[in-house]
Amino acid sequence: MSWGFRWRPYVPLAERRAKARRAVAKMTKAGKAVAPVVLAGRQIASTFWGKAWCENLEAYSDFANRLPRGRTYIRNGSVVDLQISKGLVTALVSGSELYKIQIKIKPLPKDLWASIQSECAGKIDSLIELLQGRLSSAVMQIVTRGERGLFPTPKQIDLDCSCPDWADMCKHVAAALYGVGARLDKSPELLFLLRGVDPADLISKVSAEEAVRQSAPAEAAATIAEGELAEVFGIDLQSSATPAAGATPAPPPAPATKAGLPKTKRNARAAAGRQPQRRAGTAPKARWKKASKGG
Repeated sequence: MSWGFRWRPYVPLAERRAKARRAVAKMTKAGKAVAPVVLAGRQIASTFWGKAWCENLEAYSDFANRLPRGRTYIRNGSVVDLQISKGLVTALVSGSELYKIQIKIKPLPKDLWASIQSECAGKIDSLIELLQGRLSSAVMQIVTRGERGLFPTPKQIDLDCSCPDWADMCKHVAAALYGVGARLDKSPELLFLLRGVDPADLISKVSAEEAVRQSAPAEAAATIAEGELAEVFGIDLQSSATPAAGATPAPPPAPATKAGLPKTKRNARAAAGRQPQRRAGTAPKARWKKASKGG
């Protein structure tokens, strides 16, 4: 070529794999955690989020030229390490050498995230439903659309590879991007981590409140029931709290009437375990009679 660039000599796949295994073994021995991308067959992704990621990549003409070679690399096990964190994907891809890939992805714009939340309001009932991709067609269209969804556009992606290829989207980078799709098959929550958002923000608030209500302690439910009874029947039920030390325990409640409810206020107080209330400054009748005799 006129600018003096020369392609490196071809290295057979078996030799590349052997070199990659040696490099990975060396890193593991040094204490570095390595996470290779291993496919079960020819299919790169099989679940909702993994497929949606790969389809989004293939929808952009900017990436079309090198994606086929990237698919070959991911399928033959060339992605020997792939790490996903907030706004960053790093990978090691086996080629003529072991190449280092760094993919920076901008966080999802706040206004776009707010718009997605608003459009999905009340349409997603649980985090499990969301992560497993069990969504309605309306929600699927919102979260997977090219320009206004959860997936990054080419302008939001910064690509870098240590190989000598002049193109930003080289086959090694393409393999790493497909590796993200394969990884989302097993850990779809990584997409939200990568875009810097919390998937729980998409869950219906009504469903969340219902879950909290159903998980409330039985004592809370009993308190509510007692409050409702007091309001309906005009009685003041005594608190079920444990009496303080030295206090006289309340007498057992009086038996209910045939209808199952006290008919008079006096019976209602007895059923609630309370003594009749007296006005301030008055004394019991019996005590008043005794005082008048001695007077």
